[in-house]
Amino acid sequence: MLIFIKEKLVFFATPKTASTSIETTLGTLCEIRLSKNPALKHTPYRKYKRLLEPFVQTVMPEKPDCVAAFREPVDWLSSWYRYRSRKELIGKPNSTHGLTFDEFIEAYLQEDQPPYARLGSQAKFVSDKNENIGITHLFRYDQIDHMVGFLSERLKKQITLPKTNVSPKVEVSLSPNLLKELQTAQKRDFEIYNSITL
Repeated sequence: MLIFIKEKLVFFATPKTASTSIETTLGTLCEIRLSKNPALKHTPYRKYKRLLEPFVQTVMPEKPDCVAAFREPVDWLSSWYRYRSRKELIGKPNSTHGLTFDEFIEAYLQEDQPPYARLGSQAKFVSDKNENIGITHLFRYDQIDHMVGFLSERLKKQITLPKTNVSPKVEVSLSPNLLKELQTAQKRDFEIYNSITL
């Protein structure tokens, strides 16, 4: 999370949406930077509202614009699946090594998820406790150039994103039945993604 007091802007680091690249590029420009520890870096909107906003309001009385990227849900899960298949995670509870993508999705859809499938959801990340979207400027990850353009204009800085924290390239496919089940279980994620316009 990056908080820009002068520009009245809060960047929410949705996991697996180039948030590390954004932080690397813009981290020195903001007044408040939550990073390194994933629980801090990926602070969701509802936690921000409850814990951070009261403090931020003491130095930024006007309500800031909130910015985040949102990835197509299957692509988002694919990125997690590939990221957790890295060699250095083999043998650890959060490793997806040796699993098919279908098996990973089946685990994600379980009520009692194994460690490698405990990911939460993007919908929950960008929403308040009443499930209302709190992000004022939500951008599709596959059109991230629009978010980069918005940030460049707002911060008056030309931004070029480096490639960091990239998931390994692995071919994935999802069975039609599991896709339908995922679309039902994560309906809100698909709705939000499909509602984002330029």
